[in-house]
Amino acid sequence: MTVEHADQYPMTLNDAVRVECQDGIGWVVLTRPGQINAINDSIRQGVPQALALLDADRQVRVIVIRGEGERGFCAGADIKERRGVETSLQVRQRMQGSRWIESLDRISKPVIAAIHGYCMGGGLELALACDIRFAAPEAIFALPETGLGLIPGGGGTQRLSRVVAPGRALDMLLTGDRMNAQRAHDIGLISRLADSSVTLLEEVKAFALRIAGKPPAASAYVKQAARAALELDLQSGLNLELDLFALLAPTRDVKEAALAFSERREPLFTGE
Repeated sequence: MTVEHADQYPMTLNDAVRVECQDGIGWVVLTRPGQINAINDSIRQGVPQALALLDADRQVRVIVIRGEGERGFCAGADIKERRGVETSLQVRQRMQGSRWIESLDRISKPVIAAIHGYCMGGGLELALACDIRFAAPEAIFALPETGLGLIPGGGGTQRLSRVVAPGRALDMLLTGDRMNAQRAHDIGLISRLADSSVTLLEEVKAFALRIAGKPPAASAYVKQAARAALELDLQSGLNLELDLFALLAPTRDVKEAALAFSERREPLFTGE
């Protein structure tokens, strides 16, 4: 990192979100530990701002979202954030103006959710929008909204069945049952399981550094292609893959990878 870059972080965006950066990893930290990082308007505003800041920073290669405190990643919406009586139209208009989790869909860099403790409701919806979910063994997952007479409103009904099998997704959505980390790993809800809650962040950091050490354009393009596969027909997806491959082929990082291999040394990728 340059001195100017180092001076930029850590950065407190508001009373609920802090941004940190080290060794090419940008951290978006939810800072409401007393409320298990429950989602309020500060989080809804701060998380998209933090993501945009880190995505625009050329020295950041990977982004990690985590929650502060021992109790959990994010317990969902803050039930103490009371609103007045609203009509269905008013609810729709308010939520349309705050589709904050969808800001993750505009991030080109790999995004990892580092999950411990409770990951419920909107917290799980936030994690589902990340590219990789890395959890501590004691993490607990649930989408309990139907028990409150509602449904998930932050992408849960749409993203969950894109991550796990549709039948598994409906099971979670209809029952609202809590799921432990081992079960979540078994069904593919989380990608990786840490050895312990104590080592979670160190394991996530080591994992993120592995990704950060690869050519950043390749990481961005492979993410773009893989995500597009969920929406495109096969032929369109194959065409996109070929287009992105061709764009990467003449880059300096591809030449550096080949040269480093022949010289039996670690490559030094610049993103060019």
